[in-house]
Amino acid sequence: MYFVRTASERDLDKVRALLVEAFRSAYADLYGEAKVSELIAHLFSPAALQARLAKKNAEFLVADNGKAVGGIGYAAMSDERTKTVMLHLLYVRPSLHRQGIGRQIFAELETCFPDAEIMRLEVEPRNEKAIAFYHAHGFTDAGRNENDGPGQSGIATLVLEKQLDTH
Repeated sequence: MYFVRTASERDLDKVRALLVEAFRSAYADLYGEAKVSELIAHLFSPAALQARLAKKNAEFLVADNGKAVGGIGYAAMSDERTKTVMLHLLYVRPSLHRQGIGRQIFAELETCFPDAEIMRLEVEPRNEKAIAFYHAHGFTDAGRNENDGPGQSGIATLVLEKQLDTH
């Protein structure tokens, strides 16, 4: 049984290990090992995770069973869009997919931003499992970004949005 809670400094090594495993599982076939390793080094470095943990107007969650972290979620209020929360990370350990962990984390993140009216995310257009998950949780297609990622990497993303319940 996994319980969702706010991440702390002591979780970061386990969080990073989970992110590396889940990201590699999701993207190695699409981008190749070299590109995935480059993205992991940038996106999930200890400094990058520390910065997310410290960010104001953000929520960093873990699904924890007392022994291991089974999933993580990270969202923050947008700096560019008013009343919009950006879902930046939602990953579940691949061996634990389809057990409700992602749904639990997502449900908690939806309640963490009472001033937000929209939740927005960007996802790799070929990541069919993630897109199906988000569509099943009320997201709709809202556009594309042809040049996303670190240093404008040229990686395309599908933009999805969901109206949040504001009462």
